[in-house]
Amino acid sequence: MACEAIAYARAGLIGNPSDGYFGKTISFTMRDFGAKVSFYEHPEVEIVPSMRDRSTYASVRDLVEDVQHFGYYGAIRLVKAAIRKFVDYCDREKIALPDRNFQVRYRTTIPRHVGLAGSSALVTATMKCLLEFYEAEIPKHILPNLILSVETEELGIGAGLQDRVIQVYEGCVFMDFDRALMDARGYGIYEEIDTALLPNIYIAYRTRLAEGSEVFHNNIRERWKNGDPVVIDAMKEFARFAQEVKDLLVAGRGKEIGPILNKNFDLRRTLYRLSDDNIDLVERARSVGASAKFAGSGGAIVGTYEDDAMFQRLNEAYAGTGTAVIKPGLM
Repeated sequence: MACEAIAYARAGLIGNPSDGYFGKTISFTMRDFGAKVSFYEHPEVEIVPSMRDRSTYASVRDLVEDVQHFGYYGAIRLVKAAIRKFVDYCDREKIALPDRNFQVRYRTTIPRHVGLAGSSALVTATMKCLLEFYEAEIPKHILPNLILSVETEELGIGAGLQDRVIQVYEGCVFMDFDRALMDARGYGIYEEIDTALLPNIYIAYRTRLAEGSEVFHNNIRERWKNGDPVVIDAMKEFARFAQEVKDLLVAGRGKEIGPILNKNFDLRRTLYRLSDDNIDLVERARSVGASAKFAGSGGAIVGTYEDDAMFQRLNEAYAGTGTAVIKPGLM
């Protein structure tokens, strides 16, 4: 038996980072980049390392450069943790697993450290393969929580539900993480939006950026937990932006969302210490009339543009900066 699954890169269209603070967001997936995981029946459970887990280098300089860009941890830990959490869930829910083993192979085309949800994509694709390989079922609205627990509980990595929800549902989804709902049942309201309702969307990402913009987190979560009114009001405002954009989209007025995307970034800039490189990424887009905000935690932006002439000006604005500009393949 063999199976294969793909989880696609995502862009946070509006509302982020309020998803981690009982807010509202809209995200979409794109076919341009994805993490692909393959399972093959095998006598043992074997995880075959990919390039992200290489241990052979051309020189010591090559090793140092690799560590500087990507750190000491590759993808194997994500796959291992996903398998562990899946088995724990099945044991807890008394789901019997067939007595079969597998070899795992994985690869990803999602640019690293630019906030397009590459790590969660790998975990999501692994979970999808596990479900197919063992012929198990997990409710769609519950699966993102299990995927999130792989990083937050098993690996101690800070993360939120938004990425996992959109990578499970795919397409474009409005998410309401209302606190009362989250406390009562553990998941929010997830409404799918027809991607045909979106206006002209572009993605721009640094091909040379090795870290997100918010490596200096400015203790936002601590301030939020302590009731800081500035942070609390900001998270409510991010949620309002998401609701406004959703209402415009479903009303067929998608061309009007650009200014709200700009407000999302401007508000975020008042809360976080952002790198000059990431600010430049946004300002170049705005200089040609396009809207722009972070697609995630920095290194990639998402925005709207009017027509092909403006898209051409976007490309010209980023010439020589190590930036790729694409029209994302919406799903």
